[in-house]
Amino acid sequence: MTPAHNQPSDTNNGHTSDKKANDDQVNAAPQQGLDADLAAAAAQFTGEKSLEDKVQELEAEIAKLRDQWIRAAAETDNVRKRAQRDIEESSKYAVTNFARDMIDVIENLRRASDSIPAGVRQTNDVLRTLGEGVDLTLQELLGIFQKYGIMRIDPLNQKFDHNLHQAVVQIDNNDVPPGTVVQVVQAGYIIQDRLLRPAMVAVSKRGETTGKIDTTA
Repeated sequence: MTPAHNQPSDTNNGHTSDKKANDDQVNAAPQQGLDADLAAAAAQFTGEKSLEDKVQELEAEIAKLRDQWIRAAAETDNVRKRAQRDIEESSKYAVTNFARDMIDVIENLRRASDSIPAGVRQTNDVLRTLGEGVDLTLQELLGIFQKYGIMRIDPLNQKFDHNLHQAVVQIDNNDVPPGTVVQVVQAGYIIQDRLLRPAMVAVSKRGETTGKIDTTA
């Protein structure tokens, strides 16, 4: 038969277990709170990192768009300049073909005017009238040529320039430096800074000199 004084021991053990469980819960509460704080901080840090990455992506996209805009603006400006240059050149050289065809006409008028000397004009009224008419027509054409920037090239006694002149013959001439234009066969013409027709010229070259032979030996 079990003694009666052993029963309170079971009661005490029950209270002890409950107290231990309560103590465990109390001790676990701060740890759980710390874990929650850490989790919240980690989530906040992760969110801030994602936001920073997003900002970097947006900045990179902005830089890309800015570069594309700068390139597009530069290309547009180049197109505008090219178009403006084409318009200016078209305006400057629009009469090129017509002027090239008129060169022979104006040169023929020059020759016609030169073929009527001043002395003959004074003694012959018909030739004087004809010469004056030719001269007036020539002056009108020269004025039109000048208006459109068309100039005559008459390089007599000038240094030969392959950009403007075309040599048709070389002539021995020791009186001028080699490469000097000593005769203009056909005058040339330019329009603005573009060659219409080169001047056909004769160019000097150093002639051969024959030295005296000493026969007194």
